[in-house]
Amino acid sequence: MNSSVHTIKSLDLDEDATNQFLTFLLAGEEYGVDILKVQEIRGWEQPTMLPNALNYVLGVINLRGTVVPIIDLRQRFALEKSQFGPTTVVVIVKVSNADKERTVGIVVDAVSEVYNVTDEQIRPPPDLGGVISMDYVKGLATLDEKMIILLDIDKLISVGVLKQIDTH
Repeated sequence: MNSSVHTIKSLDLDEDATNQFLTFLLAGEEYGVDILKVQEIRGWEQPTMLPNALNYVLGVINLRGTVVPIIDLRQRFALEKSQFGPTTVVVIVKVSNADKERTVGIVVDAVSEVYNVTDEQIRPPPDLGGVISMDYVKGLATLDEKMIILLDIDKLISVGVLKQIDTH
């Protein structure tokens, strides 16, 4: 068991239209997920592999009695493979589907920061004419002179991953 576990506590948010996003790095780009979806951050540990799993499902871990699938976001996004290193972490997220809630781990290169983002700072993703799917992108935010891709983790995991996992 890896001892580098960080629990994310709920943070009091203003009633304003400000949301907090945990950002992480993936192939040099910075992505963000709603911090209220994040349960904890764990150091990398090899999951138990499942036979006939999808290429981006690395396996499962036992998280305090719950079997949690571990998803490699690099492979999910068809990015170049990379060796897992000392900054590689698993972000444990709770995702909601129409009728149930699931816990899933996503492997990322490194955790970056927590940002406060107002609704006015979020721009819609560009329409690329179907060349690249933007179904899972909530929007783009420019913060501290850098662009952050904000993910809709419920859509990314529930529709894109769990639907396929549940059929295997």
